[in-house]
Amino acid sequence: MKKTLLSTLAAMTLSGAAFADTMTLYTDPTTGQVYTQSGEGREEMGDFVSAKEAYLENQAQDSAIAKKDSKKKYPKVENPDSVEFLMGKETGPNMKIYAFDNPDMWIKLGVRIQGTFENWKTDYVDPAEADTNNWDAYLRRTRFEIAAGFTKHISYVMDIRNDKVNYQDKGEQTFNVGDAYLKIKKPFDTSLVNFKLYRGKIDVSRTETVKSAYVLHYDRPHVADEAAQYITHNRRGTNAKMYGDWKKKIHYEVAFGDGVHSGKFKDATGDSFAGDLSQENFFYGGKIVLSPFSGWEETKRTESYFAQGKHFEIGAAYWKSPDIAYDDGVVSQKIDHELVNLEMSAHYYGAFVQAEYFEFDGVVKNWGANDIGKSNGWYATGEYVIEQLGYIAPFVRYEKWDKWEEADGYDLESKIAGINWYLRGNTTKVGLVYQEDSYGENLEYGERTDTRMKLTTQWFF
Repeated sequence: MKKTLLSTLAAMTLSGAAFADTMTLYTDPTTGQVYTQSGEGREEMGDFVSAKEAYLENQAQDSAIAKKDSKKKYPKVENPDSVEFLMGKETGPNMKIYAFDNPDMWIKLGVRIQGTFENWKTDYVDPAEADTNNWDAYLRRTRFEIAAGFTKHISYVMDIRNDKVNYQDKGEQTFNVGDAYLKIKKPFDTSLVNFKLYRGKIDVSRTETVKSAYVLHYDRPHVADEAAQYITHNRRGTNAKMYGDWKKKIHYEVAFGDGVHSGKFKDATGDSFAGDLSQENFFYGGKIVLSPFSGWEETKRTESYFAQGKHFEIGAAYWKSPDIAYDDGVVSQKIDHELVNLEMSAHYYGAFVQAEYFEFDGVVKNWGANDIGKSNGWYATGEYVIEQLGYIAPFVRYEKWDKWEEADGYDLESKIAGINWYLRGNTTKVGLVYQEDSYGENLEYGERTDTRMKLTTQWFF
């Protein structure tokens, strides 16, 4: 019987062209004979698939598996959702490589280089001070970035950086660690709960939270840079943070961690601290951001949208860095730093606008005096991307900062106008910027106006 069955199947396989791709076979349990038609005393064995159809089906399955694996196993560089710029699609960022034996494990590698050629003039109101006119060329940011995925939920992100290389008389300087955090994404399979541990940014300011590769101008507003140091060192002193969102309508974060750094501790005049400093408690606080309009949700913290889509959001934050004990050689006291930040941003295809307000409490008027007060400031910025001209984008920014509310002469005013050309999105862009900063008479170095012309470039992979 076995020989008869095998012979029949082999015959039908070899002569597959004479049969339909699929047929039903029957057998007589008494004799063991195999038939292609039903009949009395015959039982159905099942469907017979021709070798040709089986081959094609296997090929289709192999192709689907290979296509699926290619998405995981081969490095990813270009952003598939990017528009087509003059030099091609924007990159990811970074190149992402998956492990062959475990698709939940991966590594991302990237670089960020921002170059600046600058003319910087200073005009002093006091005729006793000599005006200056300097030319400078430097790397605003030089960074190597790496990230690694360990499981479906856990990854690690870090970069090493050497910023402002050859800036003025600073020389080559040295590398240091920037971001260095463990990210635990959706451990409970909900976007409402995520964690970052160690050196992740806390959201003291929208423009400070946006990656520097995505900001309109490489130098952020002066008042925002002060907020970046006011609560914790460089807004990423070692900390623990919980954050999440609800349907992209409500975003939140809460955090606590290491406090201020003496090297970035300044009085209202802008003079750096020299003395002994310690902090007895962690900073703490949080932020909430709302996207109230349907279809206008914010999905990414960025300042560059390349004339695509739309968003609107408003946000508010409160942060406190308590029990800062310092001794400047004349005054020894303990103070608290408190920061309130309000933000708004929106874009509608080519048009983008963003504004923030900052209020600082616990400001030292000047070293050697025990006057403690408040400071406040704000800025507004906007850009318009002209898609028809190869993604050329003019932008402006205005900033006003009263560094000591209780007296005159502590004001800083900054005006910026420029144009960016997105040759490959943020992967490759060039810019030309004019900046004018005016300082009050009671600020460090006295009343003056700084005028800067900058040619900027960025290579971000």
